[in-house]
Amino acid sequence: MANSLQLVIVSGMSGAGKTVAVQSFEDLGYFCIDNMPPALLPKFSELVEESGKIEKVALVIDLRSRAFYDEIIDMLANLDNTDFVSTKIIFLDASNEELVSRYKETRRSHPLAMEGRIMDGVRKERTLLGPLKDRASYVIDTTTLTPRELRESIFDKFETSADETFHVEVLSFGFKYGLPIDADIVMDVRFLPNPYYIPELKHQTGLDKPVYDYVMQQPATEKFYKQFLGMLESIMPGYEAEGKTSLTIAIGCTGGQHRSVALTKRIGEALGQNYKVHISHRDIEKRKETVNRS
Repeated sequence: MANSLQLVIVSGMSGAGKTVAVQSFEDLGYFCIDNMPPALLPKFSELVEESGKIEKVALVIDLRSRAFYDEIIDMLANLDNTDFVSTKIIFLDASNEELVSRYKETRRSHPLAMEGRIMDGVRKERTLLGPLKDRASYVIDTTTLTPRELRESIFDKFETSADETFHVEVLSFGFKYGLPIDADIVMDVRFLPNPYYIPELKHQTGLDKPVYDYVMQQPATEKFYKQFLGMLESIMPGYEAEGKTSLTIAIGCTGGQHRSVALTKRIGEALGQNYKVHISHRDIEKRKETVNRS
């Protein structure tokens, strides 16, 4: 007999943090789908039941139309009547003022604002999503939450005893683009020789073997790697003992393209032998974006 399917619907106000939420569910081992048409949910459920290989799914429902939400509510009602699917809805919210501020920071237009003010779009969306919010198992207000705090809130609610209790995020970044605001530990590797000044390596990244090898072959790199890894391994049990569910380690160089990327990859893979680790590179595409705009 197939195991039951844990289905989490991730929805909420545009700009309230759905991207961070779905990344958190991915780290919890959920199979994540972005904007599946509600009409396909019953068929998807059947396929999952037949395969018996997927037990946890997070489905992101974004703003489309009133008809879209009427449809998803009908589909959820049908799924709730089955023995195979256990459904929960997580609704992300934030104050109108904070949502407007986030839209202005990203210079995005609200999908319901049309030619009007952002606030008009936010108010229309809040009315549209009212029925779904009323059905939500959890409503999380992200007005004052950092991405890391939202992530921890989701882990607290959905992490099971079978999941790892401590998660590590290792990310690379470029100092020229600012410090990651949610980092617990920040390490500067700008003291290492910079591949940027070698013509054949300049336009590659630390994920490319020539750059990775160049960085790792430096005597200073090996010494630093052993000392930094040793320090991390000695202090991480303390973070666990204090009850932290996640630890973010940020490694930075000038542009976040070469040295920090290579070290993040190696450190992350080493820590991954004993911890659940997610590796990311915040600024690895920044130079490409700059070139495309010029």
